[in-house]
Amino acid sequence: MKHFYVINGPNLNLLGQRNPEIYGTHTLSDLEKALDDYVQDRSVKLSHFQSNHEGALIDWLHQAHHQKNDGVLLNAGAYTHYSYALHDAIEAIQVPVIEVHLSDIASRIERWRHTSVIAPVVTQSFKGDGIQSYFNAIDYLLDLSD
Repeated sequence: MKHFYVINGPNLNLLGQRNPEIYGTHTLSDLEKALDDYVQDRSVKLSHFQSNHEGALIDWLHQAHHQKNDGVLLNAGAYTHYSYALHDAIEAIQVPVIEVHLSDIASRIERWRHTSVIAPVVTQSFKGDGIQSYFNAIDYLLDLSD
């Protein structure tokens, strides 16, 4: 059985409330349930984690490495655009990390959102397809591990 972490960063606990025109109306619980349902018959266990604190996200990345996890789906939220600490943590671990975003960060109005400082060290990125971005990341990790 494969084991993937799904790590969601700052403000993702407000899904369904914050900017629903951008992020959709589903809640974080809805997202987690949809992901659990998606992998139900695929020999995959998901562990979900959300934090508004950068260090907690780094701790989970390190934990994925130490536990020899099969992969990580990471939606780093705003940390995507400026957290060199997350960049360094991803670069240091021997676990495939897939960057995931509900919105297409490259087409957002705020130009600062166009840059991902973690993109150079992740295995792959999926963005702009809402929950489907997470499904695509799971499929990618499964293909990668075959």
